[in-house]
Amino acid sequence: MECRPSPTDEAQIVLIEDNPGDVRLFEEAFRDGQINNQLHIIPDGQAALDFIHRQDEYEDAPHPDIVLLDLNLPRVDGEDVLHEIKHQPELDDVPVIVLSGVDEDLIESRDLDHDADEDAVIEKPVDPDEFLNVIREFDTFQLSVVRTGDD
Repeated sequence: MECRPSPTDEAQIVLIEDNPGDVRLFEEAFRDGQINNQLHIIPDGQAALDFIHRQDEYEDAPHPDIVLLDLNLPRVDGEDVLHEIKHQPELDDVPVIVLSGVDEDLIESRDLDHDADEDAVIEKPVDPDEFLNVIREFDTFQLSVVRTGDD
């Protein structure tokens, strides 16, 4: 996805998600909810690492204010991406919300839960209407964030 400069009052939200249907639901929820933040869509774990390290096609990537991270990613696993984000000094204050299609018992059994790198975990509902409601509630809770870092 193209990374465009944006006004400083817009949060830079990075969605790391490989499922086109889930991406479409996020975009729809942002559009319908008139969420005034920049959404950067990253399709896989390797591209996510390139984005956070500002390399290759993402050399002009903005500093993220929030990362929404799917765990099940191609090329590089979501847990590895999470670990890399939380161990970069310039990104350690960026909230990372793990988006999971797995149930809570499985999340609790993963090393991810014990590392406490994630700031929150949201289970993605299967029903599209429920999914949109989760995103809208999340917006009310988190997406009106004030920018946390400088580019």
